[in-house]
Amino acid sequence: MFRSLGVGLALFASSLGAQTLDFMSATSIDGTAKTLGGLSAIETGDGVHALAVSDRGFFFDLHLMRDAAGVIVEVQASPANIAPTQQDTEGLAMTPSETYVSFEGPARIRTLDGMSLRRHSDFRKMPSNRALEALAIDADGRLYTLQERTGTSDAPFPLYVFDQGRWTKTDVIPKRGPFVPVGADFGPDGFLYLLERHFTPIGFRSQIRRFDLAKPDLGEKLLLTTFALQHDNLEGITVWTDPDGHIRLTLVSDDNFQPLQRNQVVEYRLTE
Repeated sequence: MFRSLGVGLALFASSLGAQTLDFMSATSIDGTAKTLGGLSAIETGDGVHALAVSDRGFFFDLHLMRDAAGVIVEVQASPANIAPTQQDTEGLAMTPSETYVSFEGPARIRTLDGMSLRRHSDFRKMPSNRALEALAIDADGRLYTLQERTGTSDAPFPLYVFDQGRWTKTDVIPKRGPFVPVGADFGPDGFLYLLERHFTPIGFRSQIRRFDLAKPDLGEKLLLTTFALQHDNLEGITVWTDPDGHIRLTLVSDDNFQPLQRNQVVEYRLTE
């Protein structure tokens, strides 16, 4: 039932010209671990094996099973062989040799082996439940993060970059509508993909924008805007290339450990 609703709303959004993404699938996550839930970030390189982290500090290996057309038909989750961190883990970024996680409270970033990165002075001022939701790493190993809220309803979002042992604020991401950042990833095309959400009285809405950080105007492009109830509380995004050379955006939802919400993997394909 939920998948049919998602397909119908995605097609309706596309007919309005609201997206340049093809909806592929929305699949519930199966797993028996009592800690499974609250998933807030996801990373994959091949679209089959993924790592996810919950906002309670637990890591999960996700197996994305696909049909002959490459559509996800089942998702199995099992606890990863990674020691839990403290709570409020929200962002995830990986290189072949290192994995980083970001925290909302207090705002900070650390590696899986426990090394904490130097904090930008702004991090100390961020509210504990509105801080570093999104984390991404580019091809040159630079970390990027931005906070969920900046204090006022229309304030832009400073983009913090960690490079060569220090933080700088390089760009400002403009705020568009009621949406706030919850996830980010660099795609194989070198662009920054930003996942944003908005909570309405009847459910969550999501927005995805893409940025070319090499351009002075950031080359902003709106890729997707969803309706309430189209998907659940999407919080994590990973961008990769499928075997046919298409860019795919794989998203994970946070069920907040509530029975009426869903742990779900949602996937779109870039249509450009």
